[in-house]
Amino acid sequence: MVGREQFDQELLEVKDKVIQLARSSRRQLEQSVEALYQADVNLAERVIKADEQLDEMDLSINEAAILLIARQQPVATDLRKLIVAIRISTDLERMADNAKNIARSAIRLGEDHQLTIHSSLADMRDIAFRMIDLAIDAYYKEDVKLAKQLSELDDLIDNMFSHVLEELLHMSASNPQKIQLIMQMAFSARYIERFGDHLTNIAENVMYLVKGETFDLNE
Repeated sequence: MVGREQFDQELLEVKDKVIQLARSSRRQLEQSVEALYQADVNLAERVIKADEQLDEMDLSINEAAILLIARQQPVATDLRKLIVAIRISTDLERMADNAKNIARSAIRLGEDHQLTIHSSLADMRDIAFRMIDLAIDAYYKEDVKLAKQLSELDDLIDNMFSHVLEELLHMSASNPQKIQLIMQMAFSARYIERFGDHLTNIAENVMYLVKGETFDLNE
């Protein structure tokens, strides 16, 4: 069995990989929404291509965590750290998938759709940015108070999504010839809203890491 000092270093390396994946998922969201607003098909295609690297990062985190569990057979807090790393990595990879789906919507809209992308999608993205930054901080510091704040921001994104969806439905009713394009906006708003859901999962996992109990922040 490896020494305690080496084991702690390997735990830290797994944690660093998770944080790197979180930052990469944030960048994917940033670029996919930019592609949507700028009607930049080339940028959207780069987002889709980059998703392969994030999938590999997720796989690397899982393999490293599982190897440590097999080699060291950790218990209590150490085991929770590895389990939480795997869980958070999964949510981050799914967040990146949602960014990839926004990029696909940008491609389906094309470069000359002549629609004004709803301004609230950028507002939702900005809330998601705040959530990602907060989640990284909460996970790094293992801070329950920071983790709890994510739930409130998720409620804000949910409310914004409801308003956007209602307005887009009205828009599609008055522009039936563009309903398929308008729906791509609605799908994109939904994908951003899903970021909030995954980040709430991350908050719950941070709380489990610290307290050793399961929490449901959606209650």
